[in-house]
Amino acid sequence: MTSSVSLLLKKRFLPLFVTQFLNAFNDNFFKMAMVILVTFEIMSDPALEGQFNGLAGGLLMLPFFLFSSFAGQLADKKDKSKIIRIIKNAEIIIMLVGALGILIQSIPIMLIALFALGTQSAFLGPIKYAILPQHLKDDEVLSGTGLVEAGTYIAILGGVILGGSLPSGTAAIGIIICSLIGRLSAQFIPNAPPELGSDDIKIDYNIFRSSWQLLSKTMKTSHIAYTIWAISFFWAIAAVLGAIFPPMVKNALNGDKSVAILFTAIFSIGIAIGSITINKLLKGSSSAKYAMFSVIVMGLFVIHLWWAVAQWTIPTGELLNWQNFINEPYAVIIILDILGIAVAGGMFVVPLYAFLTTSVPKVETARTIAANNIINSGAMVLGTIIYMGLIAIGISITDTLFLISSACLFSAWLAYRLNKIDALAKAAKNSGKIR
Repeated sequence: MTSSVSLLLKKRFLPLFVTQFLNAFNDNFFKMAMVILVTFEIMSDPALEGQFNGLAGGLLMLPFFLFSSFAGQLADKKDKSKIIRIIKNAEIIIMLVGALGILIQSIPIMLIALFALGTQSAFLGPIKYAILPQHLKDDEVLSGTGLVEAGTYIAILGGVILGGSLPSGTAAIGIIICSLIGRLSAQFIPNAPPELGSDDIKIDYNIFRSSWQLLSKTMKTSHIAYTIWAISFFWAIAAVLGAIFPPMVKNALNGDKSVAILFTAIFSIGIAIGSITINKLLKGSSSAKYAMFSVIVMGLFVIHLWWAVAQWTIPTGELLNWQNFINEPYAVIIILDILGIAVAGGMFVVPLYAFLTTSVPKVETARTIAANNIINSGAMVLGTIIYMGLIAIGISITDTLFLISSACLFSAWLAYRLNKIDALAKAAKNSGKIR
């Protein structure tokens, strides 16, 4: 098994890692700058703030639902490194529009840029995982996947901190500069030509028909279907949590934007820790054997977070900054709960991605990831719609945490079924070898 550190030193992995890192960083740099600007400066109504955060999360995910099938076909048909460079060219234009929206405080322009960013990420999504089995050895895929996930969440951390703390004008300049650096790093990604058999792929430009056909084919395989559903429920939970944090901080905990940044930072660090930890436990093997336990633990932390927030006594006066927040009763408990949710979540989702990419022929990897992204985005959009609906009918932001735990239990059942099917398949394969 190749160590994670040694992979970072290899030219076949480092440029991709840096490009993906900067892409995640810039997405969250812009999104956090927008969310903080709207939540803490433009809006002053708790219900509207909660709905806006849900809308922002939904708009970012909707392109995955619409365009992933086309993106997957394209990635399996063409050279993946060339597609990445085209995507990074588009990011520069998108960030110019986003910067304009921030500078003039235009919510419609910022939301248009957010949707465009989601579209860009929808095309990059199938590539960033599909390219790993092409450039890495079989026993390196889990390490590479873990590094991509860990790097993504460290990037999210950096983007969240800068997006939430820098003045709007500085943030607008920063997202443009970051997009330029990301394009430069993409230039050094090694070629990733189509695999043998790609000539038979016929690109269908009807996104609805191609999506349906892709899902129909991919979801017929039981272990692939259970893997995708389990990943999707995780991301639905993460999307709702991401929408909950800023308004929960302001309205349930009386915290300012520095507390919202602290929560998102802790969540990002936790995912990174979980991603690296599970790689150590599995020793490079692509297996989902810890998935059920991990998501059950995640659900328990969600329930405990709901309880801890419910015990919070809102202090009077100005909003608390992060230094004053951590001195309040239950603050440390809330922080540890968020960390626990994230660590368990990272341990749950990372091996599932590695399992998914190594369970299909390489010529089908991008389309399989695309199918996964369609289901993921649909689950995330549905989750945010349900969340917005609950807020609209008067359910408190805090009480939605309790409802999230039920999704964790369902994810645990999916992981259990996946392990059972995988064990039966391996037993049958070994039996055939013995004969």
